Amino acid sequence: MKLVDSTLLAVLRDPLSMRQLSQEEWTLLVRQGRAAGLLGRLGARVIEHDIQAAIPVPAWRHMRAMLSIADKQRRAVLWEVKQLSRGLIEVDAPILLLKGAAYAAAGLAPAAGRTFSDIDIMAPKAALPEIEKYLMLSGWVSEKLDEYDQRYYRKWMHELPPMTHLRRGTNLDLHHNILPETARIQTRPDLILAASQPLPGFPNIYIPSSVDQVLHSATHLYHEGEWEHGLRDLSDLDCLLRAYSSQPNFWHDLIARARELNLTGPLGHALSHTRALLSTPMPETIARFGNSGGLRGKLMDSVFVNGMASAHPSMRRPGTGLAQLLLYVRSHWLRMPLRLLVPHLAHKAMSGNKKGQSDSLSQKA
Repeated sequence: MKLVDSTLLAVLRDPLSMRQLSQEEWTLLVRQGRAAGLLGRLGARVIEHDIQAAIPVPAWRHMRAMLSIADKQRRAVLWEVKQLSRGLIEVDAPILLLKGAAYAAAGLAPAAGRTFSDIDIMAPKAALPEIEKYLMLSGWVSEKLDEYDQRYYRKWMHELPPMTHLRRGTNLDLHHNILPETARIQTRPDLILAASQPLPGFPNIYIPSSVDQVLHSATHLYHEGEWEHGLRDLSDLDCLLRAYSSQPNFWHDLIARARELNLTGPLGHALSHTRALLSTPMPETIARFGNSGGLRGKLMDSVFVNGMASAHPSMRRPGTGLAQLLLYVRSHWLRMPLRLLVPHLAHKAMSGNKKGQSDSLSQKA
């Protein structure tokens, strides 16, 4: 089965098609949706289109459970954002919510049915020492890392070591950029912060502008090294593009902003794949912007699509395993030059650290 022909993608493109699924297709859809992190979103689409009566009871039970989890996480995020706003009220700098936390707290298009594992915030790099101090006073502690790992985060990466709240167990990532300091692509976090919008009801808490939400989501996805949730992130992009496409000059502003932030590469991939896999509506001129040209572009498209097929065994193709390896290697190559990457990987191999500590060059969802 090709990824584009999978039951999951067919339903994401046309939610009303759920009314015609066979029992076997329903079983497969639930499994694919759960594995891809999209089962809650499917449930949200059922409610949006008012087709609960056409959904088999066992399938709807699974979807409803994921919707309950997503709603619980949304309420927990609102509570955490309230605590962050209070704890950081003395900081003279904007605190920007990113991705899942921003979607949930602001009720953005991808929020319905979406689950996530941590809260990501971004602030000016100069303000990080003060923010870290106030976070520690509020009960947040950093992972215990050795000297090398501390230097790895604080000198090279775009975020500080992950933090966890002592009482609530919530995970927090504090960013000062959306790409590492050593990344081959350099962008402008100051421009993203300057264009951010206040989150009503939460003093000094902000969310990115609509175009920056799209660009950050695309940059996160196409610099990722682990693609098990690649389809979920692509679906996030589809939700954002559909929601904002009605804004005056949105498409023009999106392309212009990508050029300003030096993020035309990830945006081009995002436009190409949302249209090809999810039938995201967009003007033809914009679709042409996303078309990958030449043999290299076609090969990269094949690698990306194969990587997204890793969400569930039923969607995997013969090249999926190789694509996963290539995307993992590519993510490292994009984030660090060889003069730093080779010694870094050698150090991690020798130290025997578990994957998920400082070797997590892949960004979290």
